[in-house]
Amino acid sequence: MKEAPLLEHLVELRTRLVRCLIAVGVGFAACYAFAEKLLGILLKPLMDVMPGGSKLIATSLPETFFTVMKLALVAGAFVASPYIFYQLWKFVAPGLYKEERKIIVPVAVATAVCFVGGALFGYFIVFPFGFKFFVDYAADYITVMPTISAYFSLAVTLLFAFGLIFELPVFIFFMTSLGLVTTKTLRKFRRWAILLSFIVAALLTPTPDAINQLLMAGPMVVLYEIGIWVSWFVDKSRKEEKAAKEAEEAAKKAPGDTAAAQPTAEATPSDTESRAG
Repeated sequence: MKEAPLLEHLVELRTRLVRCLIAVGVGFAACYAFAEKLLGILLKPLMDVMPGGSKLIATSLPETFFTVMKLALVAGAFVASPYIFYQLWKFVAPGLYKEERKIIVPVAVATAVCFVGGALFGYFIVFPFGFKFFVDYAADYITVMPTISAYFSLAVTLLFAFGLIFELPVFIFFMTSLGLVTTKTLRKFRRWAILLSFIVAALLTPTPDAINQLLMAGPMVVLYEIGIWVSWFVDKSRKEEKAAKEAEEAAKKAPGDTAAAQPTAEATPSDTESRAG
């Protein structure tokens, strides 16, 4: 009896993961047609700060081919991210309240928007500053010649890092919905959250300068504040739904109490008559 629910959850998880993989495969097939153009877009922040005429190099024959394939796969994952997050939220939906389950689709879309928005923030804001720092750091007697695979690994790692960081409000929504955190706890933890944001920024930013760290830590602090408001709305909805359930249960019990009390009231005259007789 105890193993059945666990097995059902595992089967459902497998089904969701298979659907996500199929969605990524469809996205990969769609993005592979113009993967070379995507590669040019990915290289643009670096090529804009490198000396004129510079090019990236490949140290092996299949390096460029496999890099293009991996880029198409990553792009396919980004394209399929709304469906992927929808499947993940559907998996955790049974643990949510009824009102929270109704907004699964908007939450899945918001999750995808935050993820893609974080990646775009890293691409347009952080990449130019970070890559310029690395290129300018090289001395006059050093020629910067990065390999295509090394740049791809760095760029994709940063894109996913910023995408995950921008999921902070959604993560707080999830934790609050499960009752693991409250608005009061988040407000109490605010100072530590700011400190942790700068520590994470120092570890993830590609450069050690303060500007790039602020570009990552600043949004994290703002996102944490947004998460506090999200938690407040979740707590409010949970309290309202709990109060409604309690009122409904009280309304169901009230007629039963009245019916139980009615025979006693009717028995009183008979008792009086018997006593009189």
